[in-house]
Amino acid sequence: MTFETSGAVQTIAQILGSTLRVSTPLIFAAMGGLLSERSGVIQIALEGMMLIGAFAAAAVAGLAHSPWCGALAALVAGALVATVYAQFVISWRANQIVAGTAINLLAAGLTPSLCKNFFDSSSATPSLEIGERFQYAPMVFVWCFVGLFVFWIQRTPSGLWLRFAGENPLALESAGVRVNRVRWFAVIGSGVFAGLGGASLSIFLASSFSRNMTAGRGFMALAALIFGKWQPLAAAGACLLFGLADALQIRLQGVVLWGSQPVPVQFIQILPYALTILVLAGFVGHSRAPRALGLPLKNS
Repeated sequence: MTFETSGAVQTIAQILGSTLRVSTPLIFAAMGGLLSERSGVIQIALEGMMLIGAFAAAAVAGLAHSPWCGALAALVAGALVATVYAQFVISWRANQIVAGTAINLLAAGLTPSLCKNFFDSSSATPSLEIGERFQYAPMVFVWCFVGLFVFWIQRTPSGLWLRFAGENPLALESAGVRVNRVRWFAVIGSGVFAGLGGASLSIFLASSFSRNMTAGRGFMALAALIFGKWQPLAAAGACLLFGLADALQIRLQGVVLWGSQPVPVQFIQILPYALTILVLAGFVGHSRAPRALGLPLKNS
């Protein structure tokens, strides 16, 4: 009995540890999405920014033999992509859904091309050595960022500006704060965090970049943001829920529920995506988005 209890405790601990690890990229991306959407700019482009960040991190970490250099490269790459996105949707007032989708499609095509040009492979970058990857740092830093987000949004003047930019931008304008400047800061910041989310995929959870390795995580982060009602701590908790589903699908692959045939792996692998759909279907109508979300502001 003691042996069985010990085995059960060990299994639960492994699942919880795996949940914390696999939810890390989602939390980074969700914090980036929160920055942008609380300022009033829809952030559909998280997926593409994560993918660009994942490639930049793996490529530079391998060349510089340092995961910190890789993370810095991912941060810069995400910020550059976000700058392009901000130019279109804030300065030129392009449709935010269309522009975000274009960023995602661009990243999906650009990363294999860059991979082919630099590493002579369109599917993956060379594998990283153990010293060129993170072991625990992203998992620690992401929760530090969540705590800082909670304090910043609720307790600082600039956090108040961010909230008013998404809720009542005209009132913020009347107070002498340029709304579009706040939105530029927020969108570029969202690219920074999305890039770090991509880096935590390629140089933390994996040992290289592989084609389309984000696999919808940017959209999962958006779903977590909606589920968490655009609040940092609640969104991080929703990411943990998705991370638990991902950890369970890894654990359940090959399990036998009846007879001698295992459950088809395809049914197990769709578990996180099915949960995402259920969350969006069940909670999107109960969450109130920022009032000015998706509404461009002229003459700011």
